[in-house]
Amino acid sequence: MKLTIWGAAKQVTGSMHLLQSHNYSILIDCGLDYEKETYQQENQYFPFDPSTIDVVILTHAHIDHSGNLPTLLRMGFNGQILCTPPTADLTEILLMDSVNVFLSKQHKRTRGKRTSSGPKPLYLHKHVMDTVDRFVTIAFDKDFTIKEGITLRFVPVGHLLGAAAVVLSIHEDGLEKSIAFTGDIGRKNYPVLIDPQPIPPVDYLVSESTYGGRLHSKDTTIEQKLVETINETCIKFPGRLIIPAFSIGRTQALVYSLNKIFSEGLLPPVKIFVDSPLASFATDVYRKHHHLLNEESQDFYSRNGDEFEFEELSYVQDKRESLSVSNYHEPCIIISSAGMLEGGRIQDHLYHNIQNYYCTILFIGYCAKGTLGNRLLRGDPIVRLRHRDLMVFATIKQTDLLSGHGDHDDLLNTVKQQQPEKLRKVFLVHGESKSLESLATAVTEAGYSVCIPEKGEVFEL
Repeated sequence: MKLTIWGAAKQVTGSMHLLQSHNYSILIDCGLDYEKETYQQENQYFPFDPSTIDVVILTHAHIDHSGNLPTLLRMGFNGQILCTPPTADLTEILLMDSVNVFLSKQHKRTRGKRTSSGPKPLYLHKHVMDTVDRFVTIAFDKDFTIKEGITLRFVPVGHLLGAAAVVLSIHEDGLEKSIAFTGDIGRKNYPVLIDPQPIPPVDYLVSESTYGGRLHSKDTTIEQKLVETINETCIKFPGRLIIPAFSIGRTQALVYSLNKIFSEGLLPPVKIFVDSPLASFATDVYRKHHHLLNEESQDFYSRNGDEFEFEELSYVQDKRESLSVSNYHEPCIIISSAGMLEGGRIQDHLYHNIQNYYCTILFIGYCAKGTLGNRLLRGDPIVRLRHRDLMVFATIKQTDLLSGHGDHDDLLNTVKQQQPEKLRKVFLVHGESKSLESLATAVTEAGYSVCIPEKGEVFEL
């Protein structure tokens, strides 16, 4: 059995791992690597022949895990894509949106005229539909035989609706070997989502490391942080709170938390706009798979009805409605995508409010290096929007309480669920260098053998 780490090696994005056994090739995830500004050009080539891949297994829908699947098909892949039912639904939405992002970058407007100065799209809508046709969905905690001698099981890990650790059992040369890929590990007591479940004993573990060396805030709750921020921004002063949020996952957790706040009367009513068509589609997927939500969410539904719908909340549908939000002069909360501020309607709201002293921008997620969100978080006094340099007068805040990733302790505990005498090697991926080193040190001190792979590094298992 041979493992090659082709993505998310010493960085966060672009998850892609190749597992080969007896001339059968399994690709675990096929994400976009968007660490560089030239990521569209970078992602159009694979370090292997896509036609040689027999099957793809998808851990979850996020673009850094799923976003290059249509390119893989376009370049010759002709097999099945195995995932959970919610992952199939959410991935379709995200890939369609990815095409829209590509097209918007290709066709920019200069002085009202449409030009084609941007990079060529990696794929188009037809390639996404071809990809969707390849999905084969498998329920959690069910053994699925990929082929004789290779069995797959999806284990729930929180993080996002449908997200799973991939556990593979492979019979090879008279021996049974097992390997697990964590995908992205969630955290306990996260809004809407179930807690991560233990991964069964395996011989090898490929683990994400996003929050290695970092611990989430534990001195306050999500609701307390939101109440404090809304009170300061919208109640004491007639301001507006802008929350950049990923449309899938983060927005649903945020809306549910706001629903609890206002249904319990913890704040006077404040108008809330969710300005993201993608978020509306994704919320329908959450409703469709409601039986997979956590017990607290189920109880809230039985007592109060739809977790994602309440009186103060409005879902903005078209562009005209979105523009009208800018003319809403009462205190309000605007939730919009994209979470890192790279494209999407959030840029319209930033353009109109970045110089507003009565505006607070609250970041609730990770912002990769080079993104507009990262520049604001590091304190840049001037940012460029719509070809204009704008002074930053709005208040910039951040909280990790809505991060969908488990922290250092969660990651370490995931490894510690494994028996040190059985687990032969831990491969750490999907993390920046500092996070990888911190987690590697802790895992090593706990008695496990650890490796931080280079991109393209090959391991005989």
